[in-house]
Amino acid sequence: MKSIFNKDKVKEVSGEVFKPTRRDFLKTGSLLSGGLALGLSFWSCDTKGAKTALFAPNVYLKIGADGVVSIIAHRSEMGQGIRTSLPLVLADELGADWNKVKIEQGLGDEKYGDQNTDGSYSIRMFYKPFREAGATAKLMLIRAAAAKWNVSETECHTEKGVVLHTSGKSMSFGELAEEAAKLKVPDTSEIQLKRAEDFKLIGKPTPIVDGQDITMGKAVFGIDATVEGMKIAVVKRCPVVGGKVLSFNDEKTKAIPGVLKVVEIKGPGLPATLSKPLSGVAVIAENTWAAIKGREALEVEWDLGPNATYDSDKQIAELVEEVKKKGTPRRRRGDFSKARSSAKKVIEHTYIAPHLAHATMEPPAALAVVKDGKCEVWAPTQNPQGAQTVLAEELGIDKSDVTIHVTLLGGGFGRKSKPDFIVEAALLAKASGFPVKVQWTREDDIHHDYFHALSVQRVVATIDKENKLSGWNHHIAYPSISATSDISVLQPSVGEMMLGAIDFPYNVPSIQIETHDAPSHLRVGWLRSVRNIPQAFAIASMLDEVAEARNMDPVENIIDLLGEDQNLSFDPEIIEGAYPNYGESIEEYPWETARMKAVIRKVAKEANWGRKLPKGSALGFAAHKSFLTYVACIVEVKVNGGDIEIPNVYYALDCGTGVNTDRIKSQFEGGAQFAASFALKSAITFKEGRVVQNNFDGYEIIRMPESPKQIHVHIMESEAKPTGVGEPPVPPFAPALYNAIYAATGQRIYEMPIKLKG
Repeated sequence: MKSIFNKDKVKEVSGEVFKPTRRDFLKTGSLLSGGLALGLSFWSCDTKGAKTALFAPNVYLKIGADGVVSIIAHRSEMGQGIRTSLPLVLADELGADWNKVKIEQGLGDEKYGDQNTDGSYSIRMFYKPFREAGATAKLMLIRAAAAKWNVSETECHTEKGVVLHTSGKSMSFGELAEEAAKLKVPDTSEIQLKRAEDFKLIGKPTPIVDGQDITMGKAVFGIDATVEGMKIAVVKRCPVVGGKVLSFNDEKTKAIPGVLKVVEIKGPGLPATLSKPLSGVAVIAENTWAAIKGREALEVEWDLGPNATYDSDKQIAELVEEVKKKGTPRRRRGDFSKARSSAKKVIEHTYIAPHLAHATMEPPAALAVVKDGKCEVWAPTQNPQGAQTVLAEELGIDKSDVTIHVTLLGGGFGRKSKPDFIVEAALLAKASGFPVKVQWTREDDIHHDYFHALSVQRVVATIDKENKLSGWNHHIAYPSISATSDISVLQPSVGEMMLGAIDFPYNVPSIQIETHDAPSHLRVGWLRSVRNIPQAFAIASMLDEVAEARNMDPVENIIDLLGEDQNLSFDPEIIEGAYPNYGESIEEYPWETARMKAVIRKVAKEANWGRKLPKGSALGFAAHKSFLTYVACIVEVKVNGGDIEIPNVYYALDCGTGVNTDRIKSQFEGGAQFAASFALKSAITFKEGRVVQNNFDGYEIIRMPESPKQIHVHIMESEAKPTGVGEPPVPPFAPALYNAIYAATGQRIYEMPIKLKG
């Protein structure tokens, strides 16, 4: 099975620093009057070291005569702070004054290398080339200064936007930029990266550069984009995925003041694809109100297609029976049957998770202008190059004639990596001749998301006569993301299975992991931490029961099961394919049990694990590695009947070198709140092929009184390569919470969201 996470592009990117030509400036639209400008050319390599992608040069760094350092942010900002953190890496190596650093948002363009901002890999991928770019510019500035002073380069260094000599002489970057620009770009072998102890910005808390504008309401999100003459469109989409328009009557719609045009959008049917819009009818109007009222008046007859009878509760019931059968083997160690037959104790449970929606604060919105064979778009997209490619195909124009302006995103979580809403805007702009902004309502968003698929997982654990965990049999069934593009796909991909399932890291003699058929009836997409959510739920919940069965403390149980310090390799036991390891080699990013044990011990210490709490209160624990980051989590709960309070959440994480500690903590604080909604409230259900919920009254997220009160985040000190932090806080939260609820009440939780007995 092809992996949806088998991203060769994720492999560490190499870069080359160069001086752009005047033509490069004209091509990119960048302006520079004097000063030093450097570009970065990125490429990735295959396993033999050969270049697999070479990108045309572009301008990433400019130092003007005024000393201002301009750095292009080529990734999408959705609250994770990447517009701050990557430039910060470059600025630290350069020795820039952070107060004189200006961030410019890059357009969607392959010349910037990979711009698909998902998978928690922006820092991992670009950390090294951005450091090298900063170090290259620094050396050129130092050489310019050393030549002026007639001193050795080794006697100079940079600090806060100034080149300093040991004699006390100094010159600002602005004073040196013109001279530095005349020098040859040094070879990579000539530059020297800073030692970790010399970092001034990396590893420190730095507020995001967009924070002031966001809090003052000045920031421009996709929903805020405007151009002169712009019209508003809303779309009545087929309520069932795979359906299409049979006919429509727009007589009443056109009678509403402000309505300008009614346009049919022809969807792909099935497969729904990860890029194209659903079938529907759009109403284009002078304003949002007229567009919505026009849509309400629209009469559409649908062909609902083969998913018209889909019922999610029924599918869960079917999968509960399915996972009791023999499945497709995906990983095997030892003989589980033998472990079961000789076990002193067998524990068996089924864990159920529902469909989930992304429900970003900003629903999808995109503005498009199509004129003279060219298309210009403003959109909150995680993947501007992907949007550019799809728009070119849909409009029948060259990709170079499509311009994507990336706005801030009011939340992404994976939803806005799909360009369907951008395609809607472009098609409607072309059909109407107006600049058109497509605006999704909250109801549109909840009805027509790329949903997180429901999941049913059965785990059988055996305890032998020596009180050891002797066997682990994990049965997994959920519709695959791949099925959105190919409805014949019935089982999870290797990429989905690597998210906590086939990389089960514990020292158990017999491991057997099996998957089962689960057809998809909707658009499935990746949602923050993806399949790590249900897989961590099942595994960490069962391991808490294993600890109880072994009469061991849950924390000590996990440390015992991790065994001796070692680097794990899963490939010999995987039945088909290789362990994807998030696109990285297992040699460079090994699965290290010592690092996991370290975060577990740290979180136990920080939470004062084992402390006495009042009746109805307790601590629960879970640990999970995802996106190459090790995370241990302890949740404190206070349960009173059906009411649950979460006074404290404790995280310890090892993400290698922590670039911006302020953002890392923010990601974990937000991740805990995000996960708390899934654990306590959120579920999407389907009846007759349609989503039952309409808005936040039906698809609930936690309210402020239900939120964790205090979230304590400890970042382990490390000089290892940086790894992801956006998604790793989510997976261990729910099982830690559920394990705490069990400790407080004696009630085990086997289905998300929680349904406590009062």
